[in-house]
Amino acid sequence: MNHSASNPRCFRRTLRQALAVACAAMCSGCGWLGWGREDGVHAETAGGASETVREVEPAHSEPSPQQDTVASIDPQPAKAAEPSRPPAGRSEEPARRAEKPKPKTAQEFVERAEAAILEGREDEALALLAQAIEKNPALTVAHMGMGDIYRMRGDYAEAESKYRRAAELEPRNFDAQYYHGLMLQLLDRLGEAVRAYLRALAIRPDDFNANLNLATAYIQLKEASQSLPYAKRAVELNPTSGPAHANLGAVYSELGRHQEAVAEYEAAAELMELSPQLMLNLADSLGKIERYQEMVYTLEALLKIEVSAGAHERMGFAQFKLRNYTAAQEHFRTSLALDENYYPALNGLGVCLLNEWITGGKQNNTTRDEAVSLLRKSLRINRDQPRIVELLSRYG
Repeated sequence: MNHSASNPRCFRRTLRQALAVACAAMCSGCGWLGWGREDGVHAETAGGASETVREVEPAHSEPSPQQDTVASIDPQPAKAAEPSRPPAGRSEEPARRAEKPKPKTAQEFVERAEAAILEGREDEALALLAQAIEKNPALTVAHMGMGDIYRMRGDYAEAESKYRRAAELEPRNFDAQYYHGLMLQLLDRLGEAVRAYLRALAIRPDDFNANLNLATAYIQLKEASQSLPYAKRAVELNPTSGPAHANLGAVYSELGRHQEAVAEYEAAAELMELSPQLMLNLADSLGKIERYQEMVYTLEALLKIEVSAGAHERMGFAQFKLRNYTAAQEHFRTSLALDENYYPALNGLGVCLLNEWITGGKQNNTTRDEAVSLLRKSLRINRDQPRIVELLSRYG
């Protein structure tokens, strides 16, 4: 299987089959790729009395992309069948050595590595591929093979170096460019990942995973406008992909286009198993377009799947907007019971208590004091909250 004369994909296809590589999109990804969102707060006029406290609502500074945006990787290699036992009194290794003379050429080392992989002997395969590279440093298939094994083991730094070398040797090799981008993204080297994905797409513009992962990398870099064309293209290439719709929804949400975000999240919900992050993102966008009752229904369904400080805080917000102030306080307090430092819930409960103090004729200063204490604690956790500073200057 001379690399210059034959197709190296044959070896890599065997390798991928033996290692059971799962290169499906999200869905982070990547499940979703946990790009992690912790909300800030915005304040709005709560309505009602002329001196109503400006209410606190979640600031959706960054919608969470699908966690499985990055092509998923099955970390468990497929197990080879048990080798047949040699007859009693005979040693298996001498027979093996007699049948398989020591490789001499780079090509023979690669072929021997292929056989080792099929039998589940990854360490031996790595050693053989390294020897193939020693014989022929420009043998791209050997660099790619080592990269694949390290990737499957979760050693992304080693895999990145192997894919990088393969991409340097063959700049027009799509797999080398794509997997180099994937490793860079998993290593959180996002700017480099974007450039690698762009090189991959210059070779194969209609690759679904490359479009999807590039869109996600741009979201991680907070460049939603750059992400949008690739997120849309991913949906066009695979309209039945729930993760692709969910990622496009996250991009629209980041751009403030919440009607379109809701449509994409709802499409994703029809195409994939509901995940807590998808439902949380949907609830956020429903709140942004003032569909508060639907937001409540979505969060009720979410809380049956997963209880979290974030979900209860958003439920508190939705109930506040629906003027169910007692229910709002209950959810904010539950959120804080789960995470006493979750500052959006500190803000929400603080605002509820200030409203209660104002509408009660400012008689119960204990309520006001608790509200001020909560808002001050929130500000100690996150000092970049100008509206909380404003509330404290008025009532603190």
